Amino acid sequence: MSIETLRYQDVNVGDALPELPIALTSSLIVAGAVASQDYTPVHHDKEAAEAAGMQDVFMNILTTNGLVSRFVTDWAGIDARITGVSIKLGTPNLPGDTMTLTGAVAEKDETGNAVTVEVTGKNAWGNHVTGTVKLTLPAGD
Repeated sequence: MSIETLRYQDVNVGDALPELPIALTSSLIVAGAVASQDYTPVHHDKEAAEAAGMQDVFMNILTTNGLVSRFVTDWAGIDARITGVSIKLGTPNLPGDTMTLTGAVAEKDETGNAVTVEVTGKNAWGNHVTGTVKLTLPAGD
């Protein structure tokens, strides 16, 4: 995790972000759904999830979005500003698995010190999430 913010000039296209493995627990999945006010039963009620054809509760997109944002800001630091997140869900995140987030700098745009990071979150079934995060980084001293 970065304590200080990266500077725009210190980032290059192709730079990899440190992997972030996240243990997927029932508590994380249910708390994320409740915190984002998503009361859809499949995200907090195992019986409802089973009735929908899943073996357990599964993570909602808002929790995934928050974890993707955290992954990028942990790398970029406290002065970085996220300006856009575009993600697509694939396989479900289920309790007992691990989602490992990986990413790399895909683009740099000098207009406003903008950087685009491509992100993937994989679990045992495959890609749970793919997408991009756009952010601005401060200029150097």
